Amino acid sequence: MLEIDKFIFVSAYNKEDYIIATYYLESIANLNLYEISKAIALGQSIGNPEIRSVYETQELFESASVKIIADPLELKSKKKGNVNFAFPLRNLNIKEDGISQLLCHLMGGHLDIDAIRQCKLLDIEFPREFLASFSGPKFGIEGIRKYINVYNKPVLGSIIKPKVGLTKEQLLGIVKELIDGGVDFIKEDEIMSNPAICPLEERVEYIMKCVNNCGRKIVYAVCINSDYPYFMQRAKRVYELGGNCVHLNIWAGLSAYKALRELDLPIMLFFQKSGDRIFTRERHDFYIDWDVVCKLARMMGVDFIQAGMWGGYSHSEEFALNKTISVLIGENIHFLAVLPSLSCGMHPGLVNAIINKFGKDVMLNVGGAIHGHPSGSKAGARAMRQAIELSVEGKFTKENMFKHQELKEAIKKWGYIE
Repeated sequence: MLEIDKFIFVSAYNKEDYIIATYYLESIANLNLYEISKAIALGQSIGNPEIRSVYETQELFESASVKIIADPLELKSKKKGNVNFAFPLRNLNIKEDGISQLLCHLMGGHLDIDAIRQCKLLDIEFPREFLASFSGPKFGIEGIRKYINVYNKPVLGSIIKPKVGLTKEQLLGIVKELIDGGVDFIKEDEIMSNPAICPLEERVEYIMKCVNNCGRKIVYAVCINSDYPYFMQRAKRVYELGGNCVHLNIWAGLSAYKALRELDLPIMLFFQKSGDRIFTRERHDFYIDWDVVCKLARMMGVDFIQAGMWGGYSHSEEFALNKTISVLIGENIHFLAVLPSLSCGMHPGLVNAIINKFGKDVMLNVGGAIHGHPSGSKAGARAMRQAIELSVEGKFTKENMFKHQELKEAIKKWGYIE
């Protein structure tokens, strides 16, 4: 039989021929990283981790096996740690296999191996040929800002509440209040989709007549959550009815965003993460790092993404959220920057601290703290607008806050961080 270690353990390789995946791995008590890394490399390319066959030739190992970028002796001395793997590009039909097959390779059958106690996908690096099959955002931050004519400050977004149960007439009433209150972006909640009381076919044209004739450009994200092919049909219909943005939840499937982007419609795409913790939660034994998902989302071509939140009922550590934002807006020669949406407990009292910590290239997306304002949704939107303007002008002080009635009421209700 072949000495397969010399084919799968490498130190030198051509980066343009491989997708490089970084994992945190931990073995069960009586095994080490060498043994489980080898099981992954074999199981995710050639075949059964434990059984060899006469069909496994040297040529096959050299061309198609996953490579382990590590010293086997070093791995034998450890039971846990980070390990880099090189997945051959030739094992994928990049354009058609896309994200679905990529993740089948990266987080597939090896998760069934009991010897692997933990497997966490921390990062991915792609060769140029792989990236060339993805479009990236159609608008991105630059295109969004140009469309709404908002520069040098965060974009102000709002989320429709109640989430569902409204008639189209009630929905329009809320939209008008938000527009009058000064928002730049309005998103239907992911619970909305296509209920009988307010079906997409009826509400989109009805709402967009108001949005498109309000005197300024506003993005309105229509929820199209559904199975394939319905989300594709709905995206086309939203555009035909005058819409400028669609909103899809992660449960439609990661590859759904690539499919929508490839329609190449002149509308924006919002990525909603609600539910992602099922597979991105760090405390789980098996997970995909959220920043990896964000990297994939940018490749696939979303324009906005619910990136996370600081200080709300959902809270990310400052370092972690800044890292996520850098994945979305950092320098990338291949793709435009994605606008990070910060939500899940956003309110006016957090605005100044968030801008200071995370910068201006974010969207402050607000639901409850707009609609729950003591004086109503219009006042809630104005309070957020006032907080943003004071913050970017460097005037976010208690004295200045209390000069604005709407902001004053919001601060009294939710408090503030200087």
